[in-house]
Amino acid sequence: MSTSSRTKDMTNADLATGRKTILTEMEGLKALADSLDGNFAKAVDVIHTMKTERRARLIVAGIGKSGHVGKKLTATLASTGTPSHFVHPGEASHGDLGMIMEGDVVLMLSYSGENAELSDLIHYTRRFSIKLIAITSKPESTLAKHADIVLLLPRVPEACPNGLAPTTSTTMMMALGDALAVALLERMGLTPEQFRVFHPGGKLGQKLLTVADIMHKMDSLPVQPETATMDQVILLLTEKNLGCVLIMDGPRLKGIVTDGDLKRHMGADLLQKPAVAIMSKNPKTISESALAVEALNIMTKTPGHYLTSLVVEDEKGGIKGLIRLQDCLQRGVA
Repeated sequence: MSTSSRTKDMTNADLATGRKTILTEMEGLKALADSLDGNFAKAVDVIHTMKTERRARLIVAGIGKSGHVGKKLTATLASTGTPSHFVHPGEASHGDLGMIMEGDVVLMLSYSGENAELSDLIHYTRRFSIKLIAITSKPESTLAKHADIVLLLPRVPEACPNGLAPTTSTTMMMALGDALAVALLERMGLTPEQFRVFHPGGKLGQKLLTVADIMHKMDSLPVQPETATMDQVILLLTEKNLGCVLIMDGPRLKGIVTDGDLKRHMGADLLQKPAVAIMSKNPKTISESALAVEALNIMTKTPGHYLTSLVVEDEKGGIKGLIRLQDCLQRGVA
């Protein structure tokens, strides 16, 4: 057999193994979805009540691969509004039990439910009446017998051909943890704006910035009365360097003069003209509570041309500030 033929055979075998692994884990996930019962809702209720009434935390614990899943789940829960900490069962036996307080809830992950390292933590929850939620596959296990709520994983084949390496089981465990996190998120009605509080950095955080986060506030804006002439407007435009001047009649916005307006009306008598003759009337506005990406979309998708700025209003129509295309791009909103 030629080298190219052997390579092709190996590639085909690898692809077949990859597909089989994924399909096996998909079957596990389907079985998991079908197996959810009232205990899932009870777990969500206990954790939600803990958050809203006791201001406590969800303590996630697991050993081995379950521990790795638990750490990921802890991060997901914390980022979606459920205060969570991971406690390693082994470390718990050497002092970290002191991190678990009255009113907390413990979520323990163990496929077999029989890891010796879990015993001290299980005993601690029973001694101090701390709610214990178990994710395991064996209802007869030590963990399941002592837990207040048991979330059972279906007994399905591992994707590992030897049936040894945790594959399907850890995928189901991960998905069940995500299901808890999302159910809790929906139970508390977490909005995109609240979600951003837990993700201030990174691309996600930038996409969830609000207009109020980026805008130039009213007290810093270049403003002229409707009686102003263009020489006054241009002087202020140059001084503030925001690319526009708002023309106001007291608290009411009459129009806006931008760099583009100057170019369109350039002439020998420009400086003597009244600002109201040059300004763009009815400038586009946006709410201060809107996402910055919404402002970016308005500015870049206006038919015919780009807008360089939007006037920001509060819910009553009062002028609160100005958001610029340049500001959005600099903050990585695009």
